[in-house]
Amino acid sequence: MGWFVLAKLFSVLISLIHLGRLSEPEKDLEILLLRQQISILLRNQDQPVCATHCEKLTLAVIAARLKELTHRSASQLGEFIQLFQPETVLGWHRELVRRKWTFPHKARGGRPRLSQEIEELIVRMAKENPRWGYGKIQGELLKLSYTVSESAVRDVLKRHHIQPALTRNGSESWHHFMAHYKEQILACDFFTVDTLWLKRLYVLFFIELGTRQVHLAGITANPNAGWVTQQARQVVWELAESKADIRFLIRDRDSKFTQEFDTVFQSEGTQIIQTPFRAPNANAYAERWVRTVREECLDQILILNEPHLKRVLNTYDDYYNRQRPHQGLRQQSPIPRTPQNTSAKVRNRKVLGGIINHYYRSVGSTPM
Repeated sequence: MGWFVLAKLFSVLISLIHLGRLSEPEKDLEILLLRQQISILLRNQDQPVCATHCEKLTLAVIAARLKELTHRSASQLGEFIQLFQPETVLGWHRELVRRKWTFPHKARGGRPRLSQEIEELIVRMAKENPRWGYGKIQGELLKLSYTVSESAVRDVLKRHHIQPALTRNGSESWHHFMAHYKEQILACDFFTVDTLWLKRLYVLFFIELGTRQVHLAGITANPNAGWVTQQARQVVWELAESKADIRFLIRDRDSKFTQEFDTVFQSEGTQIIQTPFRAPNANAYAERWVRTVREECLDQILILNEPHLKRVLNTYDDYYNRQRPHQGLRQQSPIPRTPQNTSAKVRNRKVLGGIINHYYRSVGSTPM
């Protein structure tokens, strides 16, 4: 028992000698560390010791500062940290440093944030046109002389909790195959529209692959050989006036395309290319336009009769060729648009009663 008392007295003596060598800041940190643990212990008298987030933060900062001043290891700090493992407390501090809780945040790099005007316009377009994807909105903004990336459009809509329609890409293999010849290729096809009274109408159209410009040839309920041939002559005259250099015509093997139809184009030096059987992808540009005109126009309108369909398609065709941004043309229209005055006010013209919104800049003039 005497030896035990002597050992305790010797330990106290060593501690006094050690304390005499400590600086005032070191003593203050040790006292703070011990007081914080006593406070935690008193709060958890009748239950397992559990520190709050604020208490962990305080212990971690004090212990790290004490370790820095005294150059002690984690094990040497054990005499002052009794409630938790010293390495655990220092680990809390490393986590704080990793998350930069004790340091001011640096300014982030990257592109500057869009102006409030552009952001409001993106939200407006998305709400007024629920079928538009990121690329379509980007193209409409480019029409208004706003250069905005698709990712920026996506981020704006995500912040406002707006999900636009998904964009779909065509066949890459077909795109690369036709890229070399598309400036000289014309494609044609039929599609059908059923009226409100269940009468089926046939629409014949042509599309220039290079410019994506669409030519509506005609609408009829009886597409016989004579009618189809006459529409071919009118399209050839129209192309001659525009001085389009067409060398190939893609068509499917529909019986409505007769030898007389082919002769009209062959007389102008145009070679006829027939697609394989049951291969709609071989006429992908025409098929894509049919889907576009249905989704953006015909699926939104009840067609009454043939004159009504003609008015609707002529209006949409004019919008498509002159005003609609085309992602395959780097957001330009088939008939290129002229630059607009960026200081003019952004206006909205309703196309086909409002199923399409055309945005343009104007000081009071009509849209171009």
